[in-house]
Amino acid sequence: MNLQRRLLPNTAALAAFEAVARLGSFTAAARELDLTQGAVSRQIALLEEQFGRRLFERDSRNVRLSTAGEIYAEAVRSALGLLRDAALGLMSNRHSGVLNLAILPTFGTRWLMPLIPDFVARHPDITINFATRISRFDFARERLDAAIHHGMPDWPDADCTLLMRETVMPVVSPEFLASRKIATPADISRLPLLHMATRPGAWSEWFEAQSLSAPTGPGMQFEQFGTVAQACMAGLGVALLPEILIAGELQRGQLVPAPGLPMQSRSAYYLVVPHDKRGHPPVASFRNWLLGQVEKEPAVLAW
Repeated sequence: MNLQRRLLPNTAALAAFEAVARLGSFTAAARELDLTQGAVSRQIALLEEQFGRRLFERDSRNVRLSTAGEIYAEAVRSALGLLRDAALGLMSNRHSGVLNLAILPTFGTRWLMPLIPDFVARHPDITINFATRISRFDFARERLDAAIHHGMPDWPDADCTLLMRETVMPVVSPEFLASRKIATPADISRLPLLHMATRPGAWSEWFEAQSLSAPTGPGMQFEQFGTVAQACMAGLGVALLPEILIAGELQRGQLVPAPGLPMQSRSAYYLVVPHDKRGHPPVASFRNWLLGQVEKEPAVLAW
């Protein structure tokens, strides 16, 4: 067998290997692939013969990856994912391709999604696949082309394009405000504070901006702003929320400002593009469109 052929096993064998590696069972892999257990075993045996390395350790009850198999499984999983994405893009869009975009849950739902029909109308040949991410991730491992990120412009091996700054303000429900004496920012420090897990220092920054010491007691923590807003409307405490994401609740009177000045966050919203995706046409088209949307009044949202 020549070297080139040896380094490129057939996809059926790779699919069988990936399934067994993921499921930890020849029987489960055969069931998933609609093959016999013997057929799966033969595919694995062919791979091991082709490479001259044992990929699995077997005993009477279990099968587990060898050290070499663990390393190879990670690469195969990524390669098969790329092939699936390429096939999906080829079948769904013959011209411009696919954009795999990571978005923040609340920002994506409330700010971006109402605008996306305009992008689709302008770029009907680009298919966008959305994934929700609330923290940093590995672009290559996740097979994502770009991300809308809140934080600092320091994502490794990526370009960070500023989209917009953010102003946060303390808010409560009208009933919560009416049932408690809240006349000054200092009064807020004695109330239950609702925290975002991804922004652990936000309240400390706000109290510092008010020339006050932040309370040290614990408070409820949440992973998404939408959940924090719901908890705040339910009267569970005071939330520090971005004005742009709660404009609807403020307009409808479901949330009201608490005493204290709004504060511009130290972090901001960025479009993050890994260096190896800068030349990807769907990424370039989306970036140009998104910056055009940001140039318009960002606080005017479609609620």
